[in-house]
Amino acid sequence: MSKLLASALAALAIALPDAGQAQVKIGFINSITGPEAPIGENLTNGVDLAVEDLRKKGVNVTVVRQDDTGKPQVAMSAMEQLATGDEVAVVVGPYTSASSNAVAKLAQQYKVPQIVPAAAKEEITRQGYTYVYRLNAPAHQYAQSLIDAALAFGKPRSIAFVYESTDFGTSVTAAGKAYAKAKGLRIVADETYQKGAPDYRSTLTKIKAAGPDLVFMVSYVADAILLMRQSREVGLKPQAFLGGGAGFDTAQFESERDISTHVFSVTQWTPESSPASQEFERRYRARFGKKPTYHAACAYVATLVAGETAAKAGGDRRKIQAALGSGRWSGILGDVKFETYEGFTNQNKLVMPVIQYQGGRSVTVFPPAVVKAKPVYPFPGWR
Repeated sequence: MSKLLASALAALAIALPDAGQAQVKIGFINSITGPEAPIGENLTNGVDLAVEDLRKKGVNVTVVRQDDTGKPQVAMSAMEQLATGDEVAVVVGPYTSASSNAVAKLAQQYKVPQIVPAAAKEEITRQGYTYVYRLNAPAHQYAQSLIDAALAFGKPRSIAFVYESTDFGTSVTAAGKAYAKAKGLRIVADETYQKGAPDYRSTLTKIKAAGPDLVFMVSYVADAILLMRQSREVGLKPQAFLGGGAGFDTAQFESERDISTHVFSVTQWTPESSPASQEFERRYRARFGKKPTYHAACAYVATLVAGETAAKAGGDRRKIQAALGSGRWSGILGDVKFETYEGFTNQNKLVMPVIQYQGGRSVTVFPPAVVKAKPVYPFPGWR
């Protein structure tokens, strides 16, 4: 064999994937650009780490990425392309509730298994879709965990809601209002807003005048930070600020120590939940230089489940659907099993812990079984 031919064959061997590895094509719809891009980055990072781990297990994954810019119509176009043009075996995403709900209809129509990693709108898995699987807990659990925590920490009698008029905001708040009433809390304010507004002072001043014991906010990153900054400016001081996940459980919000300290939020996952989670955090920080959020953890697990299942099913969508419905997985989110219960179809049951920002970092303060620190309650005031 000539040296030239040997060199060419060696180069080809490097370029081609390992012949012993299963080949899988996964679609990934995410908010890569647009207002939700900071959270979308966390999902992207989680997917990238999962792809690395899948290859270590002998599963060679090709991820076909689509940017929905946070808009449902763009997400639907992305799903059309993945389902009919790219012919992926399974789809992970999108992130936002509005986009995930829009894509779910197409997943069912085209019979493409979809794993939702972090979208909370109740209806996503309440429509009887047999090709749609949700990893994260739905909206009512965000509200219940936070309100249960507040009732355990003190004796609040009233609550105010301020939330963005999106599928995520309205879904979590609707569940929160129903649960608050069931728990005997008086709703003294119910304020919705268009996300991305430059000023919320008039709304927050109105809430201050109502004198709520609890202020429950549902927002993505930019609005979560602005709402808390302006709450400080107007002197809003309830017994507790409750942040409904999303923007309140991000590295960006955590870093704003003047406004994040003592705020409670709810999360799908914490780094301190298990040794495996601690290792994931260490690896994530080493790779990306910051703390992983639940968005990253959920995207990581969703991609692992998608890749392993698709590989075993030989990329056959119908077989993947059946395997997702009957399988069970274990990892940094604990046990994962997609079940049908209480009107939900293919919904994973996930306990959501409550965190509080203390000393510049988040610590788990509820429920008692997973507590890592004592909560600061009531809110001591602004520094």
